[in-house]
Amino acid sequence: MKLERILPFARTLLERAVKTGDIAVDATVGNGHDTVFLSGLVGKDGQVYGFDIQEQALASCKAKLEDREFLERVALYQRGHEHVKEMLPVSAHGKVAGAIFNLGYLPGGDKSIVTVPQTTISAVDQLLDMLSPEGIIVIVVYHGHPEGQIERDTLLDYVSSIDQNRAHVLQYQFLNQKNNPPFIIAIEKRS
Repeated sequence: MKLERILPFARTLLERAVKTGDIAVDATVGNGHDTVFLSGLVGKDGQVYGFDIQEQALASCKAKLEDREFLERVALYQRGHEHVKEMLPVSAHGKVAGAIFNLGYLPGGDKSIVTVPQTTISAVDQLLDMLSPEGIIVIVVYHGHPEGQIERDTLLDYVSSIDQNRAHVLQYQFLNQKNNPPFIIAIEKRS
């Protein structure tokens, strides 16, 4: 297949934006795969900030980071992503090269604990302010559950209203796949 699937495309976007020495945010740490990926991109001179409300998610992520000796370049917070602006140092504001969200619930976790549109939109808006020019926010939208459908619709309304002079907004989706496949919303801050 020549078209990139959803998760590889999300990583391609991040690879284009996040370089050695940069600052990146994993707004939904989950099992830690994206946190580890971002840690590899920023290198030993960069910094990754990770957010998740579930202790189980942070413990899983921390173990993966320790295995790769990446822990020193990551700050993990057991807080919702809506606290991103208050948790990142002021020196990071305007310098975030990339951020990722995987919406929905923790794979293998409690499916009643899900991301919600109010906090997601708050975090996206804060991160958009904190991005460097041409910085990217990648949002992987999982909408195969009732809460996910509400979040999808609310989030699409929000991102469609972002001023085109502030950011470019892309939706990447396979239209003919069944069972509500995930899709990407990517937001690139303009210069």
